[in-house]
Amino acid sequence: MNVLVTGGCGFIGSNLVRYLRRERPSWKVVNLDKLTYAGNLENLQDLEGDPNHVFVKGDIGNRELLDLIIRQHGIEAIFHLAAESHVDRSILGPEVFIQTNVLGTHVLLEAARAHQLKRFLMVSTDEVYGSLGPTGAFTESSPLRPSSPYSASKTSADLVTLAYHHTFGMDVVVTRCSNNYGPYQFPEKLIPLMIANALDDKPLPVYGDGGNVRDWLHVEDHCAALVLAMEKGKSGEVYNIGGGAERKNIEIVKAILAMLGKPESLIRFVQDRPGHDRRYAIDPSKIRSELGWKQARTFEDGLSQTIKWYVDHRSWWERVTSGAYRQYFETQYANRLKAA
Repeated sequence: MNVLVTGGCGFIGSNLVRYLRRERPSWKVVNLDKLTYAGNLENLQDLEGDPNHVFVKGDIGNRELLDLIIRQHGIEAIFHLAAESHVDRSILGPEVFIQTNVLGTHVLLEAARAHQLKRFLMVSTDEVYGSLGPTGAFTESSPLRPSSPYSASKTSADLVTLAYHHTFGMDVVVTRCSNNYGPYQFPEKLIPLMIANALDDKPLPVYGDGGNVRDWLHVEDHCAALVLAMEKGKSGEVYNIGGGAERKNIEIVKAILAMLGKPESLIRFVQDRPGHDRRYAIDPSKIRSELGWKQARTFEDGLSQTIKWYVDHRSWWERVTSGAYRQYFETQYANRLKAA
């Protein structure tokens, strides 16, 4: 099969491309990425020269480019991962999130419909459900209650995708995952940021009281679920993908410090993010029972492997966090620390 992966140089995207080349070696994977701050072609350096991996630099909002890619490479299905994805950035500048996540998805859907592709897989997030109380878990029928510009843009993209199924009969599947972690994650996210700062004995900024709870999922377990959804998912359905590893943010931070032999005195509590959802938890029973998905690793093993990867790949995260990005990031947290 010939598939298009949008955002294939980002964190989840690059891991998915690598997973597909390993687990579906006969598939041709065309990787479309705009290479913004979080997209890095170096993430796939090990696939250089692979004839079944084709990289195209471009925007999902460019309809002429999409038509050309689909015709030239005989694309049969799309894994849609391209998105602006960091909540903090959506608070500072919502416009690009609407442009890419909503309008870009619409352009991609129109191209898929015009070329009558076999399947369109929309990769979404548990953040579309909003915040949970102290108990329970999100199911596919939970109300959609996004609380940030980022999650609102992803909710919109989900609903437009599902509307193309109900209105035009397109074969679409939507997946919603819990927080991913693993190799090649851009170091503005919690786990890689804490690892990088701890390794350099820098303060570890923790929002609010550190009591926000997330459900953690290793990126390779997520990739396995995405392939199952592509191959076996029922058209028009939503599948939640959760790691079953609820942890408070402060517990994650302390675990990282312990594994690296660093003191907890490095922790700095900073002013909380506006509209910060308190708790997420995903019920993955549907994808387990209907598609047979199961995780390959525990959270403890996955976190240990992830820490080792960042220790062994210091040159990678030092390069991607250099220059203007580092200045932006350090200023952001310095301001929150002062306000705390």
